[in-house]
Amino acid sequence: IGMLHACEDAVQISESEEAKGTIVITVNCPDKTGLGCDLCRIILLFGLSITKADMSTDRKWCYLVLWVVGRPATRWGLLKKRLLEVCPSFFSVSGIDYYRPEMDQPKPHGVFLLKFWCSCDRKGLSHDVTRVLCELELTIKRVKVSTAPDGRVMHLFFVTDSRALLHTQQRQEETMRLLRDVLGDSILSCEIEMANPEVTTCSQGLLFLPSAVTEDMFSLELSSENPTGSLFSNPLSIIIDNSLSPLHTVVQVFCQDHKGLIYDIMGTLKDYNIQVCYGRFCVKVKGNCEVELFIRQADGNKIVDPNKKDALCSRLRMELWRPLRVAVVNRGPDTELLVANPVALSGRGRPLVFHDITLALETLNTRIFSVEIGRHMVHNREWEVYRILIDEANSLRVPRKKIKEGVRNKLMGWD
Repeated sequence: IGMLHACEDAVQISESEEAKGTIVITVNCPDKTGLGCDLCRIILLFGLSITKADMSTDRKWCYLVLWVVGRPATRWGLLKKRLLEVCPSFFSVSGIDYYRPEMDQPKPHGVFLLKFWCSCDRKGLSHDVTRVLCELELTIKRVKVSTAPDGRVMHLFFVTDSRALLHTQQRQEETMRLLRDVLGDSILSCEIEMANPEVTTCSQGLLFLPSAVTEDMFSLELSSENPTGSLFSNPLSIIIDNSLSPLHTVVQVFCQDHKGLIYDIMGTLKDYNIQVCYGRFCVKVKGNCEVELFIRQADGNKIVDPNKKDALCSRLRMELWRPLRVAVVNRGPDTELLVANPVALSGRGRPLVFHDITLALETLNTRIFSVEIGRHMVHNREWEVYRILIDEANSLRVPRKKIKEGVRNKLMGWD
């Protein structure tokens, strides 16, 4: 029983005694490369922002403290459960192998098709559906929204279930009930079925991207302007130094804060198979951030190869400068919103992107005519691309620049 309590106590969530409205998350568990990335991804998925962080490890055990702020309706018990699921088991370093906790068992993630018809479109419909799916912990892999000539709207959501229960009648009934609650009388039909494997794989390179769009959106060159369009008032500085520590390479980052910043840094280090031994992060005044990380390669050594140092610095600079790409372009006579984010080596895209896109468009009183999501290889990197055709006939005429800035600011947490 004591060992089971050790597993439960690996994650502790409490209110901060110093900062009102701030929650402190403490993680104390066996270490693994990429643990910080996995924890930050879950925190981002729950709509929380990290304002401060301290972490340390001896390569066997990890101690991490995160100060977060976010939505008052956060389900803290569920958050703790999800954080525990990515923490390595206590038994992995105890020498005990006769018992493996349920949370460490691999879960299948089949793709399901959620299909429903609505009698008409309305402001915020796509966001309401996306919000319900996120609350149900259903991950959206692909979306197809189209409007029929008679005004009816068909929604196809290809989703995976983090609880691995969507094949059960109870889980399907819960999903359809919550959708009917939010859509009301406008929903005409709703059904859930296992997706055809051929359909789920065709999202890879599904949509043709014009070369002009590809070169502009996916350029790896750093522009002289910041993502808000004005001259960069918060300079991005990344220093990788081997002289500050006898055992570690030190990474120092000074930049403007954005939603998921720590996740972007930790995700890059995970892709490079680099371990963070010590680290701290804090948000200063005017949204400036300071990050200092003591890192080592998987073999326990410093990063001394100049090419490896340059590659890591370049990748971090790109991830922090433009973690998401947003453009508004012509699609024939219509207006199309394009949003792209890089896919991690694990195959996972960025959390809540479609959720934030639909929320931004709802705020702008802009309706969606159709949506398609696909993945593309551009400049030797895989990107998740969202193509949203704007329904200008039933929306207020919003300048394209305002749509672009509104969506980008929502995605970056600058609204």
